[in-house]
Amino acid sequence: MSQTTEPVMKKISLEKVVLNMGVGKSGDAINIAKKALDQISGKKSSSRAAKETQRDWGVRKGEPIGVAVTIRGNDAKELLKRLLEAKGNVVNGKSFDNFGNYSFGIKEHIDIPGVKYDPQIGILGLGISITLTRPGYGIRNRSKHKASVGKKHIISNQEAKDYLVKEFGVSVA
Repeated sequence: MSQTTEPVMKKISLEKVVLNMGVGKSGDAINIAKKALDQISGKKSSSRAAKETQRDWGVRKGEPIGVAVTIRGNDAKELLKRLLEAKGNVVNGKSFDNFGNYSFGIKEHIDIPGVKYDPQIGILGLGISITLTRPGYGIRNRSKHKASVGKKHIISNQEAKDYLVKEFGVSVA
């Protein structure tokens, strides 16, 4: 009996997990958000500047209004397990795009296992974006001879759901 195995080039893997907190103003709020993301991820976070001026909101172009951190490799897998646990290991089927990405939010960062309440930080919400990849996806980002990924090689909505169910034991709602 021969075993049917998946072709090596079709193997899906976790590329990165991006945590993002949009604060909306600079100053102390940015430092508090940085502390919270550093506590959650164990990595150093960086601030994100406003792309344009919004007079109604009192935001100037170039002013830091958010904080983000990108995690890759085994650290990303371990963190994603904790983040999905905070959501009750249930993912929303509508939150997947057609390129192997999944995004969700957490209203209170203290819901994440291993994160304790700190009165100096308070309670903050955050957005999480997960990017899945396959071998050969590097042609999109390389500097010489950039090319697009073929239609049959792109990670479909259903393939991304199947990967999360298989690897992380979540259920799709």
